[in-house]
Amino acid sequence: MDEEFIRNRITELRLKKGVSEYQMSLALGQNRSYIQGISSGRSLPSMAQFLKICDYFEITPLQFFDSEAVNPQLIRKAMDGMRKLKDEDLIMLIGLISRLNKEN
Repeated sequence: MDEEFIRNRITELRLKKGVSEYQMSLALGQNRSYIQGISSGRSLPSMAQFLKICDYFEITPLQFFDSEAVNPQLIRKAMDGMRKLKDEDLIMLIGLISRLNKEN
């Protein structure tokens, strides 16, 4: 993992969310060129800001670093919902996922 990964991942997630660098900077409570500075390689977020960025994207830090996750926001919402399911409902959901994966 390196600085370039962090810059690229923020850009990827920002584009998926459909917001500009300017909009994201302001939403994080920073100056309007904050995200542009990260994207260009001039700076990196502090740990506190990194956690705010994860919150902004509605993902965990682990999901941030999982570059194979196609849509980490949806995965997080699904995981939050699954935590509330009863065992028999989880088993049924696992069966559905298995069938869907076989079809694709």
